[in-house]
Amino acid sequence: MYHKSTGYKVFSLFNHTFLIILSLLCILPLMHVLAVSFSGKSAATANIVNLWPVDFTWESYEKTIDNPAFVRALFYSVYRTVLGTAIGMAVIIFAGYALSKRNAAFKSRNVYMWFFVFTMLFSGGLVPGYILITELQLINTIWALVLPGALSVYNMILLMNFFRTIPAELEEAALIDGAGLFRILFSVHLPVSTPALATITLFTLVGHWNSWFDGLIYMMDTKKYPLATFLQTVVVQQDFSKMSINPEDMENLSQRTVKAAQIFIGALPILLVYPFLQKYFVKGIVLGAVKE
Repeated sequence: MYHKSTGYKVFSLFNHTFLIILSLLCILPLMHVLAVSFSGKSAATANIVNLWPVDFTWESYEKTIDNPAFVRALFYSVYRTVLGTAIGMAVIIFAGYALSKRNAAFKSRNVYMWFFVFTMLFSGGLVPGYILITELQLINTIWALVLPGALSVYNMILLMNFFRTIPAELEEAALIDGAGLFRILFSVHLPVSTPALATITLFTLVGHWNSWFDGLIYMMDTKKYPLATFLQTVVVQQDFSKMSINPEDMENLSQRTVKAAQIFIGALPILLVYPFLQKYFVKGIVLGAVKE
């Protein structure tokens, strides 16, 4: 048992109050969207729905699931996220492992490190990027969404610093046993780097899932829009033609309820994945941010 000072109690009070308010600011908008998605047309149109559905109905979800354009965008977004995360994690792991070596073992380490940092601070620009994707004939393909952002320098630095916290004795013992660099990576570094890997995987996954602008400029065929781009055209650009809902059905539905249902379904996969990675998140960020 220990005595808590008055200053500590005041700090804890303000800290908990601030975190509760911040949590509510994140949760309440999502609850409102969920409530609108389950509400009837008249209540949603009249804007009288707060945090609880009015005239509860499932119809907006039924029509959303029956919408072929929405389902196609959902599956294309899943495909893009899985492929992009797999490629991105592979590149980040190999780059982070190589750059985690000391200068004595990797003579040109600092040169490569500055090169990567420069690309993080200064990009080539939107127009040169579009020209490059066009010249590589990647327009309207999944690779235009996956390859340009395959290496996140920020995530690579997190993983690199995490690798550098691993005791050198583990690698030395593996070298004595005859292990090569790849064996050390897969048998020594990766098994003890679960927190960092989970954190970076979450960053990469969320980045691909929420990315909409690249789909808008690189996909000429609207049937290849990922879900985030599809929702942007419906919610922001107000292009309701992509809802693909029978006009007769709209007599019982509001555009607000349909859009709310689509938004909530779009956010649901991340909400389901995040709790399983939460226990690794803080540890991965803290240890990956420490530089020796």
